[in-house]
Amino acid sequence: MDDIIFGATKEKMCEEFFNLMQSEFEMSMIGEIGFFLGLQIKQHPNEIFISQEKYVKDTLKKYKMNEAKIMITLMHPSSSLDKDESGKSISETEYRGIIGSLLYLTASRPNIVFVVGLCARFQTCAKKTHLTAVKRIFRYIVGTTDLGLWYIKGYNFDLVAYCDVDYAGDKVERKSTSGSCQFLGQALIGWSCRKQNTIALSTTEVEYVYAASCCSQILGIRNQLEDYSLRYTSVPILYDNTSAIKISKNPIQYSRSKHIEIKHHFIRDHFHKKDIALSFVDTSNQLADIFTKPLVEDRFHFIKEKLLIMKNPNKD
Repeated sequence: MDDIIFGATKEKMCEEFFNLMQSEFEMSMIGEIGFFLGLQIKQHPNEIFISQEKYVKDTLKKYKMNEAKIMITLMHPSSSLDKDESGKSISETEYRGIIGSLLYLTASRPNIVFVVGLCARFQTCAKKTHLTAVKRIFRYIVGTTDLGLWYIKGYNFDLVAYCDVDYAGDKVERKSTSGSCQFLGQALIGWSCRKQNTIALSTTEVEYVYAASCCSQILGIRNQLEDYSLRYTSVPILYDNTSAIKISKNPIQYSRSKHIEIKHHFIRDHFHKKDIALSFVDTSNQLADIFTKPLVEDRFHFIKEKLLIMKNPNKD
């Protein structure tokens, strides 16, 4: 069985599409979407709210964490995780099940992506310290079961991306963690958090390499939006590393970047074609920070609100 979501600007168009699909496949239409694969969608005239409140409560109950003491952040800023080779081993099967449940929750909770991803790196060598870190995630979720993504109706369709990198943040392999998020107007439409494949020799290198990756993401989104007659030039990618920005703009800087693989230099080409514009943003306004490292409470909540991750303002 396959589930399909489709929509249109007019109800008649939805009916025509359904009739076309029904003529080819055996299917039924349940009407306006309210629940889809664990996602709860609340539609109002001027906004849409997406959450996984029921899934969260079921998951907490499954792992007997529904009455756990509440924590206000996911991880202490000074904390770090490593293999803990001398630590006490735990059931890898149980640990993987917990990680899988949390990864599915990231569909509506981008604010937990980094810490869940960090814990997921130890699925093949799970120790008690890793389980403790996972339980802290649950203790944060206990107090935020009704959080979700809020999408407000508006007429601002500016496409903007934020990129950030935590240089050599991985304590095991000394690889960097990179994160990004993309906005269409005020709406958060994409986010990512990943450990880079190679070890970088400098902050400039790692920032520039990921800027190229973010450029690829933006070009893909831009191509999709063209289907809706939305066309963009010089899409701003907001970065807090001036050296990476200078390399993308000035070929004379090559002496500082010749060790970077040629495939990453395509960002310079797209800059000169005016497909993207790599621009500086001060660290305090770098929203991608939340995808690269654990943050102090005030900063964590500041970025969370900027991403419009909040309680349903129209909850019944």
